Amino acid sequence: MNNAVAIDTPVSARVSEKTTLENNKLHKRLCRLVGQAIGDFNMIEDGDKVMVCLSGGKDSYALLDILLTLRERAPIHFDIIAVNLDQKQPNFPAEILPAYLEKLGVDFHIENQDTYSIVKRLIPEGKTTCSLCSRLRRGILYRVADELGCNKIALGHHRDDILETFFLNMFFGGKLKAMPAKLVSDDGKHMVIRPMAYVKEEDSERYAAVKGFPIIPCDLCGSQENLQRKQIKNLMREWEKKYPGRVESIFSSLSTVVPSHLMDRDLFGFTDLKTDGVANPLGDIAFDEEPCSTPAPGVFAIQPVD
Repeated sequence: MNNAVAIDTPVSARVSEKTTLENNKLHKRLCRLVGQAIGDFNMIEDGDKVMVCLSGGKDSYALLDILLTLRERAPIHFDIIAVNLDQKQPNFPAEILPAYLEKLGVDFHIENQDTYSIVKRLIPEGKTTCSLCSRLRRGILYRVADELGCNKIALGHHRDDILETFFLNMFFGGKLKAMPAKLVSDDGKHMVIRPMAYVKEEDSERYAAVKGFPIIPCDLCGSQENLQRKQIKNLMREWEKKYPGRVESIFSSLSTVVPSHLMDRDLFGFTDLKTDGVANPLGDIAFDEEPCSTPAPGVFAIQPVD
């Protein structure tokens, strides 16, 4: 028995050491990706007061955690305040977030507004609640940002959220539109930022498990199983499973846009386009890069139709 213990102990130690190493690598990767997004889009500047919207979901917890880490390392000074909107959903454990944030030692504010009753009253049973719920939350959070003196509003949307929105707009809205990493709010007074824009959802999920965040489920949108967004999410996961690299390639395309090769007359001056006899590197030569040729490593191949 003693020999067995002696043999097993080093194995357990090695497994524990490997797990710790992988968790540290994950934390470093998230810090790098969030820091890269902040730098690429100039999201946070010296003297900013950032309101981190904390829903109780895995992504907003990860956002707050990583921003707190980066604040300690940043060459600039910025303040962070975590804000949760308690929408008075049934069975919402109101004590969890305050207890977590107090233990963390971070400034926070809990805003109590019964938007749940409004949504349930106005949206017929069986219809999706996301649109109205989102509008109500947005207005409240803008007001709270004013009251707290915050000039930046940070949301926890990640790479997959951005891509899902892109496909939703394309498939169901007829628009090439996604979630921007940075934008001016509807009221023109606030800057909304998404520092998790480069983070994969699977990394966010794993990080939440590693950190043991006290996840709070949503009894509104989170309980609707037939949402179009969930269908898109499943489609993307199937793509990534069958064709590794496809999702990453599509995401890269969002930041490599060629307006002259689309059809938006407001974005590109097609009506005034004239020949000038000067070779244009963005002209028809772009089509020499055949999309049906053998893909480079990491780029998905389009499967032939039977």
